[in-house]
Amino acid sequence: MVNLSFYKDKRVLVTGHTGFKGSWLCKILISAGATVCGYALEPPTNPNLFNLSGIEGGMTSVIGDIRDYEKLKGVFDEFKPEIVLHLAAQPIVRASYRQPRYTYETNVMGTVNILECVRLCDSVKSFLNVTTDKVYLNDDIPDHPFKEDEPLDGYDPYSNSKSCSELVTHSYKKSFFQDGRCAISTARAGNVIGGGDFAEDRIIPDCVRAVERGEKIVVRNPYSTRPFQHVLEPLFVYLEIAQRQYNDREYEGWYNVGPDDCDCVNTGELVTMFCKAWGGGAEWINRHDGGPHEAAFLKLDNNKIKRVFGWTPRWHIAETIQKTVEWTRVYLDCPRNIPQEMDKEICSFLSLK
Repeated sequence: MVNLSFYKDKRVLVTGHTGFKGSWLCKILISAGATVCGYALEPPTNPNLFNLSGIEGGMTSVIGDIRDYEKLKGVFDEFKPEIVLHLAAQPIVRASYRQPRYTYETNVMGTVNILECVRLCDSVKSFLNVTTDKVYLNDDIPDHPFKEDEPLDGYDPYSNSKSCSELVTHSYKKSFFQDGRCAISTARAGNVIGGGDFAEDRIIPDCVRAVERGEKIVVRNPYSTRPFQHVLEPLFVYLEIAQRQYNDREYEGWYNVGPDDCDCVNTGELVTMFCKAWGGGAEWINRHDGGPHEAAFLKLDNNKIKRVFGWTPRWHIAETIQKTVEWTRVYLDCPRNIPQEMDKEICSFLSLK
């Protein structure tokens, strides 16, 4: 597990800090004593975790578009980060079918922009590009966990743009960072769940919205298998990668972050667990809406991070669902208690041996 004391007084730039994962990540960094600057669009939903978490007062928050190179470069020039964690993205598969050009501009040129800023900023020692588990060429082969050396060729505009983001990172690393000044890595994780996700077209937020309205949960693809994991699992891996490579470039690389086989479930099983944890007669129905293509099976091989970092997942899927339900009930009962609930979950996660 990452040594959070490393981050005390480190200057850390987080793109996408107003999003679900970004807000949790900044909460951890602020608590660790880091000097944090965030660069992102306005929070993508209302309500949103960024506002609920209360993190804005503990960091510098810059509202800007990752496609705006000049503004982004100005933030680098002023803040002079030591560590850059790149999470800014258009992250929704279905939205990428509606807005493919915007998705590619954000996810591909956004990566070019931030790597160009890193290239021109001598203070940066460690850069991590957070992509997705969907970057691989996926032929829907049953029970095939993807390894880091397999072909990158995502199907839909979101997945494919993230494949491109990986390739941009690989090229910049080989072309501009062989001098040892800055370590470069990517992390491939996705299907994170946890308290504070209010996005459209994501299964747990859809579950919460349905039970709030007293309706049955509609599940589009109940037999699709995904590597679901609690949001804190990959975030602490990101922090460990950034820390380790800051001190030793031997840790640079491309890393999958996903659950063990025992916690890879299909969407129907996940929603059944949610209904059980929520109680109150919550139930779901299968109703495919004829939407765009999505892979039926996706699983990641996590052996590399186990071997390199000695990492193992901490929360099983049932406990992950339980934590998400507990967070949601706090939010529904008293939203002002969310900062304390986040601290409680982080402490609980870190206390595991």
